[in-house]
Amino acid sequence: MKKIVLACSMLLFVSLTFAQTEKKNGTIYINHPFIDVVNKATKAYIANDLKTWKSLFEDSAKFSISGMDKSLNLKDNLDALTLDHKFFDNITVKTIGYPDYLHYDKDDSKVVQSWWKWSGKSKKTGKVLSLYFVQFDDFNNAGKIIKESILGDFSKQFAEEGVQ
Repeated sequence: MKKIVLACSMLLFVSLTFAQTEKKNGTIYINHPFIDVVNKATKAYIANDLKTWKSLFEDSAKFSISGMDKSLNLKDNLDALTLDHKFFDNITVKTIGYPDYLHYDKDDSKVVQSWWKWSGKSKKTGKVLSLYFVQFDDFNNAGKIIKESILGDFSKQFAEEGVQ
């Protein structure tokens, strides 16, 4: 009898130890106006319409791009985008899958995450360069992007543009 009680107690203890209650941390959207802002910024970049692109960002926006030693401010990032068009023709940026808007309960965080394929034809060599990246855009309550983080291997693009 003691063995049965002990076994049941252990089973109950193990079950409770591994049982987790679900807790919601926010909401994920497949369609949202903030996703439209990211798509509009991408279209403006492709068209080299940096005035429209700039209008979608807060003046104090920060940019973090993997492979770069420091984050950029809005002006520095505009300069970097200008380099892309200086060294590459036929720039395209296509979505891979679909973007999500994540509205987190904690700190009322608003983030669009999206996956992309960037391609451009080198003006120096004529070769087409393609690369994949993921992008995270943080928004303020006014619907402006306040921070953009981009992760990918940009080493070939940076080498082409002379960026270190």
